[in-house]
Amino acid sequence: MIDKNLLKKQCLKYDVQLTNDQIDCLDKFADMLVEWNKKFNLTAITEPTQIVYKHFIDSLLVLKAVELKNNASLADIGTGAGFPSTPISIVRRDVEVTQIDSLRKRVGFLQHVSDNFHLKIRTIHGRAEELGKKDEYREQFDYVTARAVAPLQKLSEYCLPLVKIGGFFIAMKGSEYEVEVDDSKKAIDVLGGQIEKIKNFELPDSSARNIILIKKISRTPTKYPRNSGKISKKPI
Repeated sequence: MIDKNLLKKQCLKYDVQLTNDQIDCLDKFADMLVEWNKKFNLTAITEPTQIVYKHFIDSLLVLKAVELKNNASLADIGTGAGFPSTPISIVRRDVEVTQIDSLRKRVGFLQHVSDNFHLKIRTIHGRAEELGKKDEYREQFDYVTARAVAPLQKLSEYCLPLVKIGGFFIAMKGSEYEVEVDDSKKAIDVLGGQIEKIKNFELPDSSARNIILIKKISRTPTKYPRNSGKISKKPI
């Protein structure tokens, strides 16, 4: 499916070293993604090289932006077809991943992938703003990731309530991230977060990937997260 040598070579440019088993697993994942995409609209990216660049390398840059601690818990909000969390799980099998998506067909695909590769992943059909109110999930994760879900100001309310104090919300953003950061400063502060650093990358196709690391320094007030309508219409 994918050019395995291309994947290995390009990853090395970011100092991401993959084993042959990991590369084989990612290749099979790409096969599954394209096959299931014929029946379900999982992703607009199905060309092999673009899968390598836009899905796999992009996802694995999270491992360069932050050093995930051993056996960490990570929740991926609005995970879609499993990015960035499935490639992370393939490379870091010790990390306990929770994938959350509101569309059942995506969750079915993700469960199929997890079962086939014996990954340490649980898949949940649900919404972050609802799970963030439940004790089972609220402030229970070392890391929470999200890629292309919503503007950072709104995304923070979905994600920060799920992060443990001392943990990190890892927001993956494109070239316009600076405006989003400025707009979200109040929300991040209110929700108990603090921007620690921003890592800037350029993907092999020259597109920008900026990863914003937001540390959880205090508890999120119990009134948050609000329902999605309020988050959308009246962001913090």
